[in-house]
Amino acid sequence: MAAGARALFLDRDGVINVDVGYIWRPEDFIFRDGVFEACRQARSLGYHLVVVTNQAGIGRGLYSEDDFQQLTEWMCARFAEQGVDIARVYHAPTHPEDGIGIYKRESIDRKPGPGMLFKARDALGLDLAASALVGDRESDIAAAISAGVGQKLLVDSDEAPDDTKADAIVDSLAEAVTWLAANQIS
Repeated sequence: MAAGARALFLDRDGVINVDVGYIWRPEDFIFRDGVFEACRQARSLGYHLVVVTNQAGIGRGLYSEDDFQQLTEWMCARFAEQGVDIARVYHAPTHPEDGIGIYKRESIDRKPGPGMLFKARDALGLDLAASALVGDRESDIAAAISAGVGQKLLVDSDEAPDDTKADAIVDSLAEAVTWLAANQIS
């Protein structure tokens, strides 16, 4: 990837798939309408796609790192079948209160911390100021702000506060990519 490349950071649950709780099996994973088309459009706009997802279910002992990795491989294969390349997937398995064992701790990777975004920046040579993030919680937006991500979009959910720090509230990833196409940072 060329230095200064830009990414579209995507939260997983609630943005890519329907958030029905702790998801770790393909049979429970329901892609949101229009996701593949939106991701193809984002790629055509020059964004590399990077998934950044908190996975407290691992930390809580509900499923394992292996379960998460198998689902991630399955998800990425579905994207590949649709002609969409996911550059990287990062996850944060810890939870400071409800984690068990090694997972019960604070982590800069867990959103609202910016750690996953910094890891992607360093691994892929990304320009975070030219990048964008689409999330469904204010903690996603806070992570983007902490990392210096240029554009922050919130998929409307019950989590969307009236005083959101997002640049825009959208109904879906498809609407977010349309917004980005009209509001590109040069």
